[in-house]
Amino acid sequence: MASIVERPKKSGESTYQVKWRESGEWQTENFGGTEGATQAEQFKSLVEAHGNRWPFGWVRGKGFVEPEEDPDDAPLLAWATRYVDRLTGVEQRTKKDYHRDIKRHFAGTPHTGPDGVERQYGGIVHTRRDGTASPATVCTVTEDDVQDWVRVQAEGVRDPQTPDKWLIRPASPKSIANRHGLLFCIFQAAVDAPQPLRPGNPCSKTRLPRTDDQTEEEMCFLEHDEYARISAEMRLFDPKAADLCDFLVGTGLRWGEITALQARDVSTRRKTVSIQRAWRRQEDNTFKVGPPKTKKARRVIALSEGQMELLRHHLLGRGPEDWVFRGRDGAAWRHSNFYNRKWKRAVDEAIKKGLTKRPRLHDLRHSHVAWLIAANIPLPAIQTRLGHESITTTVDRYGHLVRALDGEIAAAVEAAMALPAPRKLKQVV
Repeated sequence: MASIVERPKKSGESTYQVKWRESGEWQTENFGGTEGATQAEQFKSLVEAHGNRWPFGWVRGKGFVEPEEDPDDAPLLAWATRYVDRLTGVEQRTKKDYHRDIKRHFAGTPHTGPDGVERQYGGIVHTRRDGTASPATVCTVTEDDVQDWVRVQAEGVRDPQTPDKWLIRPASPKSIANRHGLLFCIFQAAVDAPQPLRPGNPCSKTRLPRTDDQTEEEMCFLEHDEYARISAEMRLFDPKAADLCDFLVGTGLRWGEITALQARDVSTRRKTVSIQRAWRRQEDNTFKVGPPKTKKARRVIALSEGQMELLRHHLLGRGPEDWVFRGRDGAAWRHSNFYNRKWKRAVDEAIKKGLTKRPRLHDLRHSHVAWLIAANIPLPAIQTRLGHESITTTVDRYGHLVRALDGEIAAAVEAAMALPAPRKLKQVV
């Protein structure tokens, strides 16, 4: 065990010496000044935590010594901003979102405390070996620094002056994963630079919150009769709006895709609809028609005869580039208008009459998948219909619904286990 010896000086001040035995020899370190006693206690704890040895990285008489700084090192926020500015093949809206994440979540939230000092909360900082914090740079951030940042993102930060209020609200696992993904790419650029700034990526071993913890809470799956209640209520005051919702839940299209459908996208002969475009939010928060979300989102969907009949009513008198589903003025529907004027009204009425769920418009896409899975449609076929870029996305979001095949799987396992055991082969001498 280490001990502390106080050594008074003629000046009235004291020096505090920490003593301990290491490999049979006495080791000492001295601390002076107004905080000498406190520093000695802290160092004593470090020595004991290291098994009565010098703490790793501590240099006698100097304390913890940080590695030599790289002359090309740069503040993390400046490097991150330059990285996003140089991205190619990325929409301006996406770049704007990345810059927002850098300012809000990498830099942190400023807050002035009761002492009048402004501090940053929730941002990425570098914690030195002695426990003090310093501004994050590309070269100094460690795996522990990234893990600490993720923990704060998940737990949030309460206002020290008003504990029932949040300075930073806890983020969902999905939001944390998205922000961490951007941070990973930023550090990887430093690793892959022609003259690398880092030997490795500090984000490579981060333990992220499970993204499936909130899957069922975020999604609302409607049974056929539950959706029928909402559709019936909407059909009473706007049959065309009800048709749009019927087509949404019957095809699994995204809102931005269905409202960008034009008459030329429908093939009455092949009974298909082609997804060639979608509404995309721009940097100034306006919307513009552009390519679908991903390459695989550009797809052709087979329709039933009932769905084709629905479309025929909406195609009457339309030109090739006219919207299939549109408002009274002929313009394409906007999500906020449709939600507030049509969807919310119908859902509220259905709840008054016994509906126990409050679904969003996007939940019609989730419900479509649930109905397909209940009908034993394979997930790869569902992936193609939804336009997911990867089967992993489909499995992660909807794999927990695949229960309809449990009986067939159990039967297959039982049949395999019931086969007679193979005869033993004669031993060849």
